[in-house]
Amino acid sequence: MHSNLAALEAVLSAIDAAPPDEIWCLGDVVGYGPRPNECCEIVESRADICLGGNHDLAVRGTIDLAEFRGDAAVAARWTRDILTEPARAFLDRLEPEGERDEVALYHGSARDPVWEYVLSDEAAAATLAVSPFPLVLVGHSHVALEVEWRDDMLTGGLAPDGTRVGVRDRVLLNPGSVGQPRDGEWRAAYLLLDREAETATFHRVEYDVERTQAEMRAAGLPEALAARLTHGE
Repeated sequence: MHSNLAALEAVLSAIDAAPPDEIWCLGDVVGYGPRPNECCEIVESRADICLGGNHDLAVRGTIDLAEFRGDAAVAARWTRDILTEPARAFLDRLEPEGERDEVALYHGSARDPVWEYVLSDEAAAATLAVSPFPLVLVGHSHVALEVEWRDDMLTGGLAPDGTRVGVRDRVLLNPGSVGQPRDGEWRAAYLLLDREAETATFHRVEYDVERTQAEMRAAGLPEALAARLTHGE
């Protein structure tokens, strides 16, 4: 989410048209964006499981803010300063890895649930090898991906809107980012996992980017963080 309330509301509106059995969040509820407290409140009430991302851990104090650089550090400090006690208590309960219904869940990767980006064949293969379950979901990179490991070979890659894949073998999926996509597509991303049909479908939904940008500027957050939302970078 990265504190992007407009994007979160758009995604929830889209999935509420055909409500899923559960909602899973892979972390980074806060960071970068202007509405951390509202996003924490909504995710706490709506998500059946939520991981803690590196930004969540930094804002609550588990990770030293010295680990962050530039605009990310500025936004993390601002978020820490305005976070409410209920939001902080919610973030304090989150862990960077977990499992649900025999699906392995990592904010980053199996090797490093907090920091590693799964953006290479080597990183994907390592996580699939280490994971206790054949189906793995990761976040952190802000890039929607689908990778399958079959017969000692990796296939797959970027997963644009409408991509539908089978999840019968060893598969790694990244739903992309609700609040700050970085795959050249500005719309908010989410993934629908159908365990009965053994499929996963990637979705994008439009949201009011200008609203979020205006909220960021009003809060005094770095202009570069607002501008990048227009292009999904």
